Amino acid sequence: MRAEDSPGLDLRHHGDAEVRDDGSSLVDLAVNVRADTPPRWLRDRIAASLASLATYPDGRAARAAVAARHGLPRSRVLVTAGSAEAFVLLARALGVRRPVVVHPQFTEPEAALRDAGHTVERVLLRPEDGFRLDAAPVPEDADLVVIGNPTNPTSVLHPAGAITRLARPGRVLVVDEAFMDAVPGEREALAGRTDVPGLVVLRSLTKTWGLAGLRIGYVLAEPGIIAELERAQPLWPVSTPALAAAEACMSARALAEAGHAAHRIAADRAHLVAGLSALAPRGVRVAEPAEGPFVLVTVPEAAAVRRRLRGLGYAVRRGDTFPGLGTDWIRLAVRDRATTTGFLAALSVALG
Repeated sequence: MRAEDSPGLDLRHHGDAEVRDDGSSLVDLAVNVRADTPPRWLRDRIAASLASLATYPDGRAARAAVAARHGLPRSRVLVTAGSAEAFVLLARALGVRRPVVVHPQFTEPEAALRDAGHTVERVLLRPEDGFRLDAAPVPEDADLVVIGNPTNPTSVLHPAGAITRLARPGRVLVVDEAFMDAVPGEREALAGRTDVPGLVVLRSLTKTWGLAGLRIGYVLAEPGIIAELERAQPLWPVSTPALAAAEACMSARALAEAGHAAHRIAADRAHLVAGLSALAPRGVRVAEPAEGPFVLVTVPEAAAVRRRLRGLGYAVRRGDTFPGLGTDWIRLAVRDRATTTGFLAALSVALG
């Protein structure tokens, strides 16, 4: 389904809004950052970098580490201040004429494109199809297409082949893989592929490693696109501590830890989905199969349920600011079993 070009929603509403100010004491199921992060060893690496703060940041080592992790030359890598900066760079640096964003997904790519003066078309995936990718509504002459995988907020993991079929000569295909390292084995990942024309893969280190406050991510693309994005960056765009974190997160130790965490997340997600499915007689429906560190759920009178949950000590992410979703949707971050069990009891009460 293709949507008309009208913003209509608060594209800049994100999960952190649920836990600011009067929400700071709530149990957080609204933000998709892995709990109990960053780990001690990573905090130590970041702290050690503070001794060199008087020196301007040098991103070469971090860039080389990212390139080595994905088996790419450094010319195909750009380190950024989180994936949010990458979306801004793409919107400003590339002279696209007909950008299309596949929704529901993270809203920052569309917001960045609009802020840069672009007219953005939306392709809306349908809940009755499980939010699976349908390439047919994507205009053939779209020269920029943005899709998430696994997709925030639907938790759908699209087959890599289905995504690469969107590639065309003269088209930039942006795949947001911010949550791919939370998928066991990183199934369906496109990071590291060099055979897909116009492919741009974005990765974030803020979710798995708890570095949202440090702002660190990277872009993988063909050298020409990387050069255009780099020219649009200001000087020294990524801080020394963030660069140290990026280098550390590419180590064999870090990759092994992320792999173990992905399996734990999958088990914890299964516990959450089972508990939600038990509430199906009361109108709760889970978008399945969920593959990310969050799940998308419909509940009757979701706005009222969210308010009651806050009164019971829990913050969840409203879904109605995502194009393609309505007022009955909420997104829930996957947490440990004890936290989830407590939440499910609160949800049962909040449902009335």
